[in-house]
Amino acid sequence: MIHSGTPQRALKHSLLCLSLAYAGLASAANYEISVVAGGAGPNDHYRTDAIEMAANILMQEADAAGEELKITVNKRNYADWDSFKQAVTLSAESGSAPDIVVTGHVDIAPWAQSGIIAPVEDYVDMDAWPLNNLYPNLVDISSFNGMVYGIPQDSEARPFFAWKEYLKGIGYDDDAIEALPERIESGDYTLYDMLEDAKKAQDKGLVAKGYGFYPRVTNGPDFWQFYTSFGGQLQDEETGRLIFDKAAMEKTFQFFADAVEMGVTRRNHIGTPWDQWYAEVASGKAAFWHGGTWHYSRYTEAEGLDDFFGNVQFGLIPAGNEETKDSANTLTHPVVYLMTEQGDEDKMEVAAKLIKIASEPRINTLHAIKSAHLAISPEQMNIGLYSNDRWTMEATERLLPHATSMPNNADFGAFWNIYWKGLEAAWTGQKTAKQAVADAEQELRGTLGNGVIIQ
Repeated sequence: MIHSGTPQRALKHSLLCLSLAYAGLASAANYEISVVAGGAGPNDHYRTDAIEMAANILMQEADAAGEELKITVNKRNYADWDSFKQAVTLSAESGSAPDIVVTGHVDIAPWAQSGIIAPVEDYVDMDAWPLNNLYPNLVDISSFNGMVYGIPQDSEARPFFAWKEYLKGIGYDDDAIEALPERIESGDYTLYDMLEDAKKAQDKGLVAKGYGFYPRVTNGPDFWQFYTSFGGQLQDEETGRLIFDKAAMEKTFQFFADAVEMGVTRRNHIGTPWDQWYAEVASGKAAFWHGGTWHYSRYTEAEGLDDFFGNVQFGLIPAGNEETKDSANTLTHPVVYLMTEQGDEDKMEVAAKLIKIASEPRINTLHAIKSAHLAISPEQMNIGLYSNDRWTMEATERLLPHATSMPNNADFGAFWNIYWKGLEAAWTGQKTAKQAVADAEQELRGTLGNGVIIQ
């Protein structure tokens, strides 16, 4: 069954399906499809290459059916997200938006409300393979206001890491190191237990001061995991309104302030160059840190960490403390394929078909393995390239069942900025945790009003 977002578009879609030949394409058709991806490092080229591969498949299918079809794919990858998002919004304002955008799922709500993107479910059959085999939670994350806007391009999780040699140095034997992920999952090992271990590693001279716990160095989705670790929720399931849990927020801010006070995290850590951070954690200069599943490829390739599993243990982000023992978690922030609103419905049909083909298990697995991301469908477990990769399989089994996501809510960007401002103020000592929460509450009330539940 084809899902439809608007009656007008449903009618157009039905007429197109009746009038177009095999694969929904007219004879002797010629299309130029542009695809732009954000956050695309050297190992993420399949975010756009997969669309080109899909175009080649679609042209060969048309040829086999006696159709003449030519598709030219114009690709562009942005390494940083800010330049990418600015380019997409400016091109949309000028009427020259790329046909396919590969971006984080949190862009769905604001771009849908501003009319930049169209619901992908208007153009594809979500009940047919391969889309009917996608993980349901990823489809939910790719939806907004009850409509599927995007197709997940990858999934991921954001683990907690520990350097095994330093665990041994503070008294862990091999069995205890191997049991650490289970202790984290059960709530037996908390974030404050980690700070104590980080302090022990520093006191023994295993790592330098400020390297006991080495968080990411800029704002990012990862920091919402700590709010979750202290029992915080982000969205009310019934109303869709954002939730500001003052108690969880204060505990989160206090945790980072305590890390600085204990000397295991530097007060001026924020702003450390990323290249320096990657080199340091991959060479054993930090005892504990957190990052993304895709970091594995950076550690083992660019940074030269030859024996990852011999050196590093990983698991969920631990629960905050004894009071929130059931809160061990990780966050998935899937990148999604989105279709922009175009004046040419035929062209949008072609773009949708390319996204569908690019989502097939074998093609998506190329990106998953190359970039150390995770699968978008369980069928990928049957692909040898995926099932034979130790990191991919262990990360999938250990992390994904516990993954949460940030909400698709147009107000979330403002909420996020306010949260980060408060966290940074507490971290750097500009404000106490309590003061930072009070200021955040006041700003949220003035900015979002009834859009946020404050509890």
